[in-house]
Amino acid sequence: MGGGIGGLLLLLVGAYFGVDLSGITGGQQASSGGGQQGQAVSGDEAFQDCTSGQAANEDVDCRVIATAESLDAVWGQLLPGEYAPPQLTLFTGAVSTACGDATSEVGPFYCPGDRTAYFDTAFFQELTDRFGASGGPLAQEYVVAHEFGHAVQDQQGLLAAVQGDRAGADSAAVRSELQADCFAGVWAHHAASTPDPDTGRPLLQPLTQTDVSDALSAAASVGDDRIQEAATGRTDPETYTHGTAEQRQRWFSTGYDSGDPGTCDTSAAQL
Repeated sequence: MGGGIGGLLLLLVGAYFGVDLSGITGGQQASSGGGQQGQAVSGDEAFQDCTSGQAANEDVDCRVIATAESLDAVWGQLLPGEYAPPQLTLFTGAVSTACGDATSEVGPFYCPGDRTAYFDTAFFQELTDRFGASGGPLAQEYVVAHEFGHAVQDQQGLLAAVQGDRAGADSAAVRSELQADCFAGVWAHHAASTPDPDTGRPLLQPLTQTDVSDALSAAASVGDDRIQEAATGRTDPETYTHGTAEQRQRWFSTGYDSGDPGTCDTSAAQL
């Protein structure tokens, strides 16, 4: 399972954040040129236009790239010798991955087959317009940090447990997603104090309470209960795959308040 913020709700109420695409599309191998009727560019290729903080503040693609750089710096410091930066691909329209073909409707997702995080940044407007999240930068960066949280899980061998337990309020899928939310909070805790290896300066300015509120708004907007209620007028905990709005906010806050990945062990925690 690649994981994501909206995940297997694709099967229930439409396409939101990332999914395990292999069971839906047949698991075609990734290509370097992007997907059907779409365009894709790697983070390295895109970075040539994203060489300043101003660019990251003004351009959403550059913001994703800068956030990925910050995530690599933070996790490299927290897990020295263990963390390997995942690949980053920005795409529009559609993209081919080792987990299968995906369209923009899927939203951001992480594919363990090629260890790559995929983002169509047009989704961030959808996050605000369709899901009612705040439009602040940290709401978007939370999404990036969540997907990189899945990369950390992948590297630690934590994603395999999801395969046989993909739905339910107490399922391994929900526990995995809430841990990725917690890992996003851990990154936010350290983002303004961890220096970029290339410049020696942190990539983010100190976070304000408004910034944190924006991230919490994004986390709540993609809770299973919030999405199901909006789509069908009711909720079904037996089909939950990512956790409730309250749970997603709480686990992000757990990581943010502690800054310690050890507090993010959701495997046996009271959710």
